[in-house]
Amino acid sequence: MLTKLQDQLKESMKKRDEVRTSVLRMLISDFKYAQIEKRGTLDDAESVQVIKRAIKKRKESIEMYEKGGRADLAAKESAELKILQEFVPAEMDEETIRQKVSEVIIELGATDKKEMGRVMKELLSRYKGQIDGKVAQKIVSEKLGS
Repeated sequence: MLTKLQDQLKESMKKRDEVRTSVLRMLISDFKYAQIEKRGTLDDAESVQVIKRAIKKRKESIEMYEKGGRADLAAKESAELKILQEFVPAEMDEETIRQKVSEVIIELGATDKKEMGRVMKELLSRYKGQIDGKVAQKIVSEKLGS
């Protein structure tokens, strides 16, 4: 993944795409910090997690800038977010998540909110990187709350 990012960085520098170049440099830096923390190379799952953390930061920043009335900064973060999302597998849409939540609840025999943690743990381990935890939590809460 790191080699792919470095190749894309070279390409974006040749095209003089400043936003993409900036995002790729930041991402490569995040990868190198993660490798130092691990004291070794990252596997594919760990690489995706590094990118997911960067995506999460962007989403939080967009939300805060919009609340603060800074549409210009929110737009910049949105542009960076789109670039980052190119490097991760697509997440499930809400309807698919609802279906998966129902399947897991039935398999585990969960009936009330006390078992929400168990359902969430199973969902996130089974569909790691493919499912948005906040959306899944909301759906699980709705289904077990009834």
